[in-house]
Amino acid sequence: MTAIGLLTLHIQLPGCLSLKEKRNRLKPLLARLQREFNISVAEIDRLDAWQESVISLALVSNDLQHTQQALQGILRWIETHWHDIQILENHLEIR
Repeated sequence: MTAIGLLTLHIQLPGCLSLKEKRNRLKPLLARLQREFNISVAEIDRLDAWQESVISLALVSNDLQHTQQALQGILRWIETHWHDIQILENHLEIR
């Protein structure tokens, strides 16, 4: 059985004063997530907001429980290692 997991995060980037600064702070996070966890990740909303973003992370595996645990682990990893962002809201969906 294929399990598809989608983790959507509404994040705040305090102190960003331009879209360029936002991109400079967001791009390393997205690249690191892809590299460390072998997942797909993209900014999907709040593209024109300087201090906010909505990013989505997707993971496909053959085990429902593994998918859920991996995405929850990624959420904890972001909270632990990326102190310059605040997670305002998160939503986990597994299919």
